[in-house]
Amino acid sequence: MKYRILGLLLALCTTSAGAVTAPDFTLKALDGTNLRLDEQRGDIMLINFWASWCGPCIQEMPALEKLAQKYQMLGVQVWGINVENDSAAAKAYLGKVQVSFPILFDLDNSVSENYRVEAMPTTVILDKDGAVRSVHRGYKPGYEKKYEDDIKGLLRE
Repeated sequence: MKYRILGLLLALCTTSAGAVTAPDFTLKALDGTNLRLDEQRGDIMLINFWASWCGPCIQEMPALEKLAQKYQMLGVQVWGINVENDSAAAKAYLGKVQVSFPILFDLDNSVSENYRVEAMPTTVILDKDGAVRSVHRGYKPGYEKKYEDDIKGLLRE
């Protein structure tokens, strides 16, 4: 009986391809709007969890901007989710390094907890159905090539 219930729960949380559906969330963006993940179905999503105190996060931001610019017209969205309890430092950083993609604020860390973010930065890539297709923890120069390979694969599906 216990295994049937577990199997049912897994079936409810996974897609036909076996990928786990990403938890839905709504967060306030830097521009003041609220963005909801489930409203983005049909687009490939690259969600990057970051913090202003994280050196690799800051180093990665320009690479994410290039990906956002390159793939935006093909139905790929990049969202940055800042995980700091106080957004002042992130806003100060974004005043110096502007990005075109939405920056959202997870002030209570509820979204990062739901996504089991254990390293900074963490990048999660979702397919058009909202299923988690890849998770990348940390950043070193060149990781953006991995993200691009993931995106290209999903665009071919």
